[in-house]
Amino acid sequence: MARQAGERARPSPPRVPALAVLHYYLVGYRRTWRAGVFSSFLLPVLTVLGFGVGVGAYIDQGVDGVSYLDWLVPGLIASTALQVAIGDATWPVFSNFQWIKTYFAQGAAPLRVGDILAGHLLYVLFRVLTTITAFLLVTGVFGALRSPLAVAALPVAALLGLAVAAPTFAYSAAVDSDSWLAMLFRFAVIPMTLFAGVFFPVESLPEALRWLAYATPLWHAVDLCRAATLGVAPQWSVVGHLLYLVAWAFGGWLLAHRVFRRRLVV
Repeated sequence: MARQAGERARPSPPRVPALAVLHYYLVGYRRTWRAGVFSSFLLPVLTVLGFGVGVGAYIDQGVDGVSYLDWLVPGLIASTALQVAIGDATWPVFSNFQWIKTYFAQGAAPLRVGDILAGHLLYVLFRVLTTITAFLLVTGVFGALRSPLAVAALPVAALLGLAVAAPTFAYSAAVDSDSWLAMLFRFAVIPMTLFAGVFFPVESLPEALRWLAYATPLWHAVDLCRAATLGVAPQWSVVGHLLYLVAWAFGGWLLAHRVFRRRLVV
């Protein structure tokens, strides 16, 4: 009787298979969240203090009529979302294929390729949202959020996270050495962070580099976040920005699903 009662008390598995995959990652995160506090939260805050408060003290005229701190914060919001998303879409995905084989174990369960991929992407979305929520709270304490529309930076950060995580999932699943992941950060993530309008206006770049910055998903998210936190209109249309990020997310999903299917389905 006691065993039957225990079985009745056990929670039933989620009806949506992708949520079961998400639950798996959340259980692991409950034990490891402290290890990611520095990289996903304290480091951006230190950047705000170092660049926004420290360097900003020497920029008397500010940027675009606002203080450098207020101008910098939305760029850091977007770049933090980018780095968290790509960080969780590189070595964890590579490891699940090459080292600990988690995806193959999940594929042996009654899960489709789309369930495995969607569940892991939902976890990345969770990581981005929790990190950016904490970041907004801290920067709000610094008084760097000039508009109540700053909360709109949350969905923008989430969309950016999906836009960069989905194609990175495909990349991480396709490479055969983790050296390729380090190259991704060296030749894509770092240049994108430096030249996509996070630390200085893109308009100060030469025209060729300016258009490369416009082609990155990060610049579109930076422009939207800056418009939200400052309460001003973005440089480009809101609809255009969102459609561009959605295109990256949808195209990345299709590519990742194709690569995952090739690796997991015999």
